[in-house]
Amino acid sequence: MIHDMALLYRAEVRPTKLELLASWLPGQAWFQGEADATPERVAAYRFDDPAGQVGIETLLVRAGAGPIHQVPLTYRDAPLDGAQGWLVGTMEHSVLGRRWVYDACGDPVYGAALATAVLTGTGQAEEYFDVDGRRELRAPSMAIAADGPRLAAVPPVGSIDRVEHGDLTRIVCGSVELTVLRRPGEHSGLPGSRLTGSWAGQQTALPLAYVSLR
Repeated sequence: MIHDMALLYRAEVRPTKLELLASWLPGQAWFQGEADATPERVAAYRFDDPAGQVGIETLLVRAGAGPIHQVPLTYRDAPLDGAQGWLVGTMEHSVLGRRWVYDACGDPVYGAALATAVLTGTGQAEEYFDVDGRRELRAPSMAIAADGPRLAAVPPVGSIDRVEHGDLTRIVCGSVELTVLRRPGEHSGLPGSRLTGSWAGQQTALPLAYVSLR
């Protein structure tokens, strides 16, 4: 199910997202793979920021012969206060200018978007390219789906209270607890509503994240 929209630009970006991840990923405790291998993009999905200020994209990447890792990122036009420890790096976008790229697990806008997508079933955002003022639909590279009880409204997700790092990255935001699987499918049966995904070469949907209310 796809409801929201993300507007993309055909632009030059330096360094690229994968170049940023090449230096950042090997330093993460949950990383498994070849530290000197350039990460390869396997698939990706996006959520919408209702305020239209923050880009929210989750990349599935593999480094060499290693497993697929799930890397949620947020893109901002200014530094996020108090989030220096979550900064992946900065890049220059030929249309939007300088962008600050964060590990989204430390960004409350991502927490709110993930909770909304899973608890209400809104799914991923449709992606459109802006081409000379026209919008061209970009086909999704993967399918995601949510299962579990549906809520008409999601509890407020404000500031992040704490994050527990690891293969399972737990994010606590008030009464909402989010669990992001850094390697899709390695853990299942966790409590709460679930986000799953499938992509080319992976037809059986695998768990990506869980959301529960405390």
